[in-house]
Amino acid sequence: MYARCGKRALDLVGAALLLVALSPVMAAVAAIVRVALGRPVIFRQVRAGRSGAPFAVLKFRTLREGPGDDAARMTRAGRVLRALALDELPQLLNVLRGEMSLVGPRPLPLNYVALYAPRQALRLAVRPGLAGLAQAAGRNAIGWSARLELDARYAEAPPRLSRDLALLLRCAALAATGRGVAAPGHASMPPFRGERT
Repeated sequence: MYARCGKRALDLVGAALLLVALSPVMAAVAAIVRVALGRPVIFRQVRAGRSGAPFAVLKFRTLREGPGDDAARMTRAGRVLRALALDELPQLLNVLRGEMSLVGPRPLPLNYVALYAPRQALRLAVRPGLAGLAQAAGRNAIGWSARLELDARYAEAPPRLSRDLALLLRCAALAATGRGVAAPGHASMPPFRGERT
């Protein structure tokens, strides 16, 4: 039953409740971004959704405009927002729109799709999510091979409410610590170059 309609119901109810409950936090974050970085406050980037369909993922901005890599353009406020995953909160709107789920593999850039090995491409069988196995295992501190394998395991397993709720709690607890937000020497993760063999 959960596989057929319960997961989407959890997404709709959960995202709506979280948007209401976290609206003061989101307003505060928006104000911080506006003061620190100016406009726009929301950053949009095309990512691969279910079956590789493109959609615009929403985030609070954490980077200055201009030349340089992400690490060089990261602001002090941006580091805090990313560490606590507050920059991801606008994605609750992506969940309401059906582009994402509360739980699933994190949405990755569209150009990565052609680089996936067949097993890694299993991650595209489900909606991308705010939280997932890879995030619960260490966020961006784990390498691409481990991360994509965990995504594949999530996608191939039958959906279970207890597992999704447990992953949401584990990811929220990890985000509260600020650990695992970035791989060493990077603002988040190094680019994925593909591991097709």
